[in-house]
Amino acid sequence: MARPNFIELPARDLAASQAFFETVFGMTMTGFGPTYACTLTGDVDIGLQADQQEATKAPLPVIEVKDLEATLAAVTATGAPVTKPIFSFPGGRRFHFLDPGGNELAAMQVEAQ
Repeated sequence: MARPNFIELPARDLAASQAFFETVFGMTMTGFGPTYACTLTGDVDIGLQADQQEATKAPLPVIEVKDLEATLAAVTATGAPVTKPIFSFPGGRRFHFLDPGGNELAAMQVEAQ
C-alpha cells in the first residue's frame, strides 16, 4: 500500500532551517549539496529544499509507491494536473501533481538497490 514517507519543506536559509530541526527536535540531517538536506530515518522523513527554483510554495507531502509509471497513469486518468514530470534524484524518482483540492503532492519510487 502506498504511504506518505516524506514531507519536503521550502527553506529560505538551509543552514538556519537545518540547525532549527536539529536543535529543537534532535533530528540528524544529511546534506545533499548546498541547497538540500533531509533526515534519513526510513520512517516519515523531512526534507529541506533551499533552491528557490525547485522549492514548492507550501510543504510537499511525498507518497511512496511501488510503480511510479502506473501511479502517473492513474493520476492523469483522473484529470489531475501533473506539475512536474518524472525526474530522478539521489535515491529514486518522482513526479509532482495537484489533487482536486489544489494541493501539490509528489509520488516517488525508491531506487532499487
